[in-house]
Amino acid sequence: MIVGMASALLQRFQHPAQVIVTGFGVAVLLGTGLLALPAATESGEPAGWLTALFTATSAVCVTGLAVVDTGTHWSFFGEVVIAGLIQIGGLGIMTLATLFTVLVSGRLGLRARIFAQAETKTLSMSDVRRVVRNVVLFSLACEAVIAVLLTGRFLLGYGEPFGRAVYLGAFHAVSAFNNAGFALWPDNLMGFVTDPWICLPIAAAVIVGGLGFPVMFELSRAWRDPSRWSVLTRVTVAVTVILLVAGTLAFLVTEWRNPGTLGALDGGGKLLAAFFTAVMPRTAGFNSLDIAGMYPSSWLVTDLLMFVGGGSAGTAGGIKVTTFGLLAFVIWAEMRGESDVNIGHRRLPQAAQRQAVSISLVSVALVAVSTYLLLVLTPHGLDRVLFEVVSAFATVGLSTGITADTGPAGQVLLVLLMFVGRTGPLTLGSALALKDRTRRYQLPEERVIVG
Repeated sequence: MIVGMASALLQRFQHPAQVIVTGFGVAVLLGTGLLALPAATESGEPAGWLTALFTATSAVCVTGLAVVDTGTHWSFFGEVVIAGLIQIGGLGIMTLATLFTVLVSGRLGLRARIFAQAETKTLSMSDVRRVVRNVVLFSLACEAVIAVLLTGRFLLGYGEPFGRAVYLGAFHAVSAFNNAGFALWPDNLMGFVTDPWICLPIAAAVIVGGLGFPVMFELSRAWRDPSRWSVLTRVTVAVTVILLVAGTLAFLVTEWRNPGTLGALDGGGKLLAAFFTAVMPRTAGFNSLDIAGMYPSSWLVTDLLMFVGGGSAGTAGGIKVTTFGLLAFVIWAEMRGESDVNIGHRRLPQAAQRQAVSISLVSVALVAVSTYLLLVLTPHGLDRVLFEVVSAFATVGLSTGITADTGPAGQVLLVLLMFVGRTGPLTLGSALALKDRTRRYQLPEERVIVG
């Protein structure tokens, strides 16, 4: 019966993106219903529909923005629901659906393989089952390792009872690996700003989860031989390292003497806090420094890092480091007057170039329009509003503290941004199309003046 229902759902839609968007939408609605129950709050009073919707969307879209304090507003049941939604959003609705179909039926049809391929970004449909299995096992293994490390630190370093330490370790491991950024303390992780046993495992989980599953699988096979890496892996690793180093240096230079952030820390503490702050805009959303206390120049750096985001086919958001890297190679080829865009010993297809440009321009337009709307809806300044919009769109979760003060209309806008940011501008657009349109002729070419 379950397999029949799944087959009926797959037959209902003609495009993989439609199933992906619908799946995330159903997860958001289910999470909203669970968080709206009286049992989900500490007070026993039902949460408002907007609060439940905002939190559920933020969890499913692995963002981390919140209009209420996670640790004090939600009960144990509510926090477990949030963790479950984070896990679902991180792995992807279609990844879990594909795994469930494999377990139930033992085989996959062609249509189910196509849908799973669209979510997991695999390059061969024949590898879908293996990839989905590896994705799930790899994710759970990483979360387990981080959970053990955090549990030990909470148990031995902070005197937490064993049960509480295990719970804190597991919750924050799931939140970190899936780049969600939900924490159970009112100040997020500011209380651990100089603790490497908390900050470094969480940062490592964020980086690994944000690199993307295809990249991690390839690195696990050939990490000692970069010459065997694919273009995807080379670009992802290179841009990631560059952004982490540049972000760390930028925060060190800008915030070194800021008494509200790095100014009160010693040299080692400054370096750890700056590195942690540079990692989090990869779309994780944890913060060990007071974001509201940063200088506007640091907000701008964070905006740029958030907009780029992490790796493709992973738990991160943004336009992705691969998109950013491909655009850089396109610009370099244009400056050199080359007709082809080459990366190493490979030529970049025209379709990939158009996709990178399209994703970037659509994302810029969406951020610009949303920033204008939120400026109209709220009394906050441009720097704070832009920060909030980019954070929501890139599914980051960092905030200067205005999330709860954006009002119902502003919060609905942020909900839409988080959803679009998770499913992707082009994915959402293609999901609305009934069928692919192929033009069977070419028009005469004409050169135009550019610039």
